[in-house]
Amino acid sequence: MALMLAFFLGSCSNYYISLSSLKQQFNGIDSTKLKEVTVETPFGGGLLGGPLHYKANPITTIQCTDKNGTTFGLKNGPSIEMRVTYGYKNNRKVFFFDRVFLTSTSLIGAESRLIGGLLGTIPLDSIKKIEVQDGHKKYSYQNN
Repeated sequence: MALMLAFFLGSCSNYYISLSSLKQQFNGIDSTKLKEVTVETPFGGGLLGGPLHYKANPITTIQCTDKNGTTFGLKNGPSIEMRVTYGYKNNRKVFFFDRVFLTSTSLIGAESRLIGGLLGTIPLDSIKKIEVQDGHKKYSYQNN
């Protein structure tokens, strides 16, 4: 059991994005630049079955760093999770990276795949840490 837990925890590498890097990567991308995608899910789709359809950001490779500060290009996709620590109480929100975009003052992202309208907003000036990882969920784009 301990061996399985160690394998699971070690199989998901965390990467980090500075706020300035995030702003640079999203430069010129707003809600009007999102692209329509179709996603196959591991359990057959949304609430009514079948694939999911939603708008995703057009970023193909996420520029991030590992824990040693080494630059890494992580391929964006429907299984990439983004954890944001923010606020004076170090609150955390988890988003799907492909469903995130920025405004001039906020990060906006989807907190759920199945409930499409469940969006979270975080003021950019309150963000302390941004982590990304491949959650290894069996989501895949059908048209990408």
